[in-house]
Amino acid sequence: VFLSFQVFGTIVWILVASTQIPLPLLQGWVMFVAVTAWCLSIVFLSVFLFGYANRIAVNWNQADFIFHGATFVFYFGAFLLQAATTSLHYLPRKFNSTTQETILSGREYNISIAASV
Repeated sequence: VFLSFQVFGTIVWILVASTQIPLPLLQGWVMFVAVTAWCLSIVFLSVFLFGYANRIAVNWNQADFIFHGATFVFYFGAFLLQAATTSLHYLPRKFNSTTQETILSGREYNISIAASV
């Protein structure tokens, strides 16, 4: 389970970082959640791989449940923010009176969809 956090967390991290960031506050939170969950899952994985779980008197089932529950809540919130950013794709952005572009290009729109999923 922790290895899947590393794989999918890294994918989200790469996809969000590779897009243009039209709304830094929203996508900054997505990056924070992805990086924090990734780092904490590496800590949990290291604790179990190196045998520290046997030396530390903690209810590891409860700690695992709390970690995954909190991660679910934060990732769901990050999903909502990333999906909201993606939904603004067709909103025009005015640079001057003659030029209009969309907030996200077609490629960035596709990457943002993948990051949302």
